[in-house]
Amino acid sequence: MKQNPAKPRLIGLAVLFGLFLLLFFGTLYNYQIVHGREYLARSITSNATAREVEASRGILTDRNGKVLVSNRLTYTLTFSREHFSGDEDLNAAILQLIRLCRDNGIVWNDSFPVSLGAPFSYTSKIDENENFLSFLRKRNLSESIAAADLIASLRTAFSIDTALSPEDARALLGVRYELVLRPSYLFADDVPVELISQIVDGQFPGVTPGTSSARTYNTPYAAHILGRISRIYAEDWDKYKDLGYSMDALVGLGGVEQAFESDLHGVNGTRLITTDNSGKITGEVYTKAPQPGHTVELTLDIDLQEDTEHILAQTIEGMIDKDSEQRGGAAAVVQVGTGEVLALASYPTYNLSTFDQDYNDLLHDSRLPMFNRAVDGIYAPGSTFKPCTAVAALESGIITPSTTVRDRGIYTYYAYPQPMCWIYRQGGGTHGNLNVSRAITESCNYFFYEVGRLMGIDVLDDYATQFGLGQHTGIEIGDNSGALASPAYAESHGLDWSDGQTITAAIGQSYNLFTPLQLANYIATLASHGQHCAAHLLKNVRSYDNTRLIRSYDEDPLNVVSMSDSTVQAVLSGMHDLTVSGSVAPQFSRCTVSAGAKTGTAQVGTEINNGVFVAFAPYENPEIAVAVVIEKGGSGAALADTAVAIINSYFAAGGSDAVTGENTLLK
Repeated sequence: MKQNPAKPRLIGLAVLFGLFLLLFFGTLYNYQIVHGREYLARSITSNATAREVEASRGILTDRNGKVLVSNRLTYTLTFSREHFSGDEDLNAAILQLIRLCRDNGIVWNDSFPVSLGAPFSYTSKIDENENFLSFLRKRNLSESIAAADLIASLRTAFSIDTALSPEDARALLGVRYELVLRPSYLFADDVPVELISQIVDGQFPGVTPGTSSARTYNTPYAAHILGRISRIYAEDWDKYKDLGYSMDALVGLGGVEQAFESDLHGVNGTRLITTDNSGKITGEVYTKAPQPGHTVELTLDIDLQEDTEHILAQTIEGMIDKDSEQRGGAAAVVQVGTGEVLALASYPTYNLSTFDQDYNDLLHDSRLPMFNRAVDGIYAPGSTFKPCTAVAALESGIITPSTTVRDRGIYTYYAYPQPMCWIYRQGGGTHGNLNVSRAITESCNYFFYEVGRLMGIDVLDDYATQFGLGQHTGIEIGDNSGALASPAYAESHGLDWSDGQTITAAIGQSYNLFTPLQLANYIATLASHGQHCAAHLLKNVRSYDNTRLIRSYDEDPLNVVSMSDSTVQAVLSGMHDLTVSGSVAPQFSRCTVSAGAKTGTAQVGTEINNGVFVAFAPYENPEIAVAVVIEKGGSGAALADTAVAIINSYFAAGGSDAVTGENTLLK
């Protein structure tokens, strides 16, 4: 059969047409899918402005996944000078925005360090404000110029209408100051959506609405630990500038917000905003999506933290009711063998959710509620130091567990001082012959005067240092190192040192000053047979969606205090006997587990001594160590109920067995 001559041509045309279609769809796919955002961004660059998009800050959780701090979406206003050709139009636009904010009760960001009204004065030390000094240099102004002269000079330089009131002129100058430092800046945070609807109609030139996030505090507790966030302070700008932050960035201020800033901050994105000729926003496109910060899981147990804060507050308020003495205090709970901080309470405290509104009251409160006594308060440990002295004496061979010392009431080895044992001072009695365990239970000063003298201050300080006393604990939020009594310390502070200082140091007096967290970590080290771990708040860091483990805390102990089993047994049994047959046995009869403890009464030169108390539990297999310090709390025994309540709270929740599975967030 004869082949149709048109058929090959039709097939060829079909193939050619198919190739054209394939090329068309390939090109379309390339433009729309592969490079769509890039070409769209290019197409609108001519009438668009690039804006940085703040990444959502990472959240904070406790050890069980309960969210402590999260975020909520907020609206912002950014002001830019880019499209203004002269001072008159720029000033008019700024005043229009200022008046809109005033009418709506909106507070805007103003870092100009001059008072808001006449007579003008500086509101901070300008010689420490590098941004302000840079501003003066750019305007060729003297760094010693008076505030009133500065305002007058700038009114002329920026062509500000002479008819404006001093207050309006100062407000306008605050914005002009910011715009000298950078072409655009974040004018206002947390702006109501109703105000945003007025802005986007194009009647407010230079203003661009945006979105940001504000911190939401899901707990009223742990304020001293969590910290806050703030726009970068002028004095901190150099540090953050080198890290690639914008001047308007939100950063952590104190607490774990600051300690874990690099984990929480995230990576900002970029968007292009298009406007029509009237300035009305016509569209937005992201050219770089922001990357949220990581989720930081803390070692805190927020339920135990809540109970610890309540228990501490009730104890202190109960003491105030009795004698009207002003008091503060702190409590720390540390996990034995790991250094994980489970609770860290300071009283009085404050609420992060209302911090800005409460700031002036907090600042002028004589009880210092913003002071974190748990890590920065330093106190004489009193007799809670005696277990350390006992370890030093036993391990250095000065005594054995069976060595006895006769308490004679007054220690007369030196002509001066000749201190008394507390039991002799109270009623003329003595403790008789005691070994080290019984000396701890009875808290016999005479026993520890003697062993302190025999071993000397160098040996005592060596062991105290190994336990972390008078040293930074390693906690990420920073702490006071305190002081360890020694001839070197005395000399460096212009103080006296004598042999008599050694024997008082042995009972926790002299120049010894430790933080509550140091005391808790020292007892945790003792209870773990010498594993001295850094106290820490970091459990792990995960990706914002909780799908990837970024890093976990995995540090070896700082050191190991070498102690024989007989030493540990002698010391811990003495602490255990205190809770069973000693002065705090009635209180510990209400403890749900066995425990060991030590009281401390620290003389501070006032009529009422500080009360100090340390404990660990359970006695057989210690899990936690607790330290409680109350200013003017009297004898340490008065704090036994406080420690028992904290221990009971921990074990009521199941102790270390109460653990939530991984990849779980709880509200």
